[in-house]
Amino acid sequence: MMNLSPPLMYTLRHHRPGDIGWVIQRHGEIYAAEYGWNETFEALVARIAADFIDHYDPPRERCWIAEYGPDRLGCVFLVKNREHPDTAQLRLLLVDPAARGTGLGRRLVRECTAFARAAQYRRILLWTNSQLHAARRIYESEGYVLIKEEPHVSWGKPHIGQMWELAL
Repeated sequence: MMNLSPPLMYTLRHHRPGDIGWVIQRHGEIYAAEYGWNETFEALVARIAADFIDHYDPPRERCWIAEYGPDRLGCVFLVKNREHPDTAQLRLLLVDPAARGTGLGRRLVRECTAFARAAQYRRILLWTNSQLHAARRIYESEGYVLIKEEPHVSWGKPHIGQMWELAL
């Protein structure tokens, strides 16, 4: 595994064939290794990713893949909320352990915000879990506000699910 440190000269691009499979696989591997989550989490990621591809609306939705040379380092999705047309939803933010601490996660979130503004959304929602401390710090620093918390048992573990909102 590569060892990266700031400044990281990565590129961001839109998804292409092979990326969605990587998103699913890498989420499954990382969350199992770091949090002990079982294969049902990978199945959830697969459903989210499949829904993105099945209903992809390029002017209103986007997937970004971060690369360093031939290696994928991270991803994030911005999708429209099917219940509220003026609302986007940030999904599947992931930064590979080799790229953590480089600012990549913050850059991916900022890309979502800029795209959402350009697409004239009025807000972005995201759902996460309380133990994902690094991601939550990014969301807070980017202006997201915690609007709801609920306990749940998923992926073989108890969690506190959180809904965050950013007004645009």
